[in-house]
Amino acid sequence: MRVVLAEDLFLLRDGLTRTLQDHGFEVAAVDNGPALLRSLLDDAPDVAVVDIRLPPTFTDEGLQAALAARRIRPALPVLVLSQYVDQLYAHELLAGGQGAIGYLLKDRITHTAQFVEAVRTVASGGTVMDPQVIARLLARSDARGTTAELTPRELDVLGLMAEGRSNAAVAGALFISESAVAKHTAAIFAKLRIEPSADDNRRVLAVLAYLKR
Repeated sequence: MRVVLAEDLFLLRDGLTRTLQDHGFEVAAVDNGPALLRSLLDDAPDVAVVDIRLPPTFTDEGLQAALAARRIRPALPVLVLSQYVDQLYAHELLAGGQGAIGYLLKDRITHTAQFVEAVRTVASGGTVMDPQVIARLLARSDARGTTAELTPRELDVLGLMAEGRSNAAVAGALFISESAVAKHTAAIFAKLRIEPSADDNRRVLAVLAYLKR
């Protein structure tokens, strides 16, 4: 599996490259926004792992390069890394509603197994949101009533679903049956007024529902 990795800090870039290579990935590493966009379009990777802030201006070059590449290759899987939770960036990343995206805080990538699993999940078309991102965004959006109709258990299911977990994994984490997870998920979609479509797309839209202000 081919990965384009964009990170300007040499030690972190080198560490992530070695980690991914140790788990069987083929890695092309870049350190700035323009190089990232060229690599995403020319190398046709299976997944991109992208720091949001890259040279030359250290604002959101990484994210914008990834979004530009997805406009040309809509199915391109992208996992972005950030030091902070930024609601605007998270919403912009998810806005296409197509899945194959992720948002992890950088301190999460010190957990090798979780990081590698997140890369694989996004590469396979899933959606992965860092639990800390979910918690902070839920706290912000709940005050505006976005998820006010959801029960505490439904919020638990939605949070785990947003981390990219399958129904079986959600059931295991909450000690409930998969059929119960399916019922909670159906209730979440109904309360958030998400119309029937492909399941992965509905999950992305559910995440978007509580990112909105």
